[in-house]
Amino acid sequence: MSETRATILVVEDEPEIRRFLRSSLAAEGYKVVEAATAGRGAIEAASHKPDLAIVDLGLPDFDGVELIRRIREWSSIPIVVLSARVQERAKIDALDAGADDYVTKPFGVGELLARVRVALRHVARAGSGQGALALGDAAIDLEARRATRGGKPVHLTPIEFRLVACLAKHLGMVVTHRQLLSEVWGPTHIEDTHYLRIYMKQLRDKLEADPVQPRHFITESGVGYRLLADD
Repeated sequence: MSETRATILVVEDEPEIRRFLRSSLAAEGYKVVEAATAGRGAIEAASHKPDLAIVDLGLPDFDGVELIRRIREWSSIPIVVLSARVQERAKIDALDAGADDYVTKPFGVGELLARVRVALRHVARAGSGQGALALGDAAIDLEARRATRGGKPVHLTPIEFRLVACLAKHLGMVVTHRQLLSEVWGPTHIEDTHYLRIYMKQLRDKLEADPVQPRHFITESGVGYRLLADD
C-alpha cells in the first residue's frame, strides 16, 4: 500500500502522547520523526521532508498555527492538527493557516489513523490527476463536467461543479467556509456563508440517496464541509 513506510512528523510537547503516537504509527508501518517544540518541528520538517505532519497547537515556544504557516511557505505536505482546543475559531484559524484536518484531544487512535490514511491517499490521488468521483449511486466526472445518478444524467450548474471540484481537491478533509467562498465565488464573498448552505442543499438533493442524512457532503459544524467519496 502506498501509505505504508511514509514518514510522519509528530510535533507534540507532551512526552506520553508522543510515545503513544510513535508506537501507534510505527505499528501501522510508518516511519516517525518527533519534535517537542514548534522551532524543532520546523527544522525536522525541512530536513526530513516528511510525507505528513501531525501538529499540536499549544507548543511551548510558539503556536502551532504559526508553525503551519511556516511549513506552508515551502511545502504542501498534508498537516493534521491534534489539539485540545475545541473552539470553532481555533479549528478555523488552523485550517485557514494551511492545515488539512483537525482532530481534538482526547482522541481515538483509530480516528486519527483513518484521517492520516485519508490525507496520504489524497496526495496520491492528486498526483494521479484522478477526476472521477463515486458517491454511492451517483458519479461525477470533473474533467468532462458530467454527473449521473443511478445511471441517469444529473444537471449541475457551473457553480455546483466548482464547489464539488474545490471539495474534491481536498477530498476527505475539511475545507473552511472561507476557503470555499473565496475559491468558488471570489475573495469579496468570504462572509456570504448563506451561499454555501443553499448550494450544499442543492448538491445533496441531486446526489445523495438521503439528503437529510448525507454520506458524502458532510457538514463540519461552524467550520466548513468535507467531501467523502467511495474508494
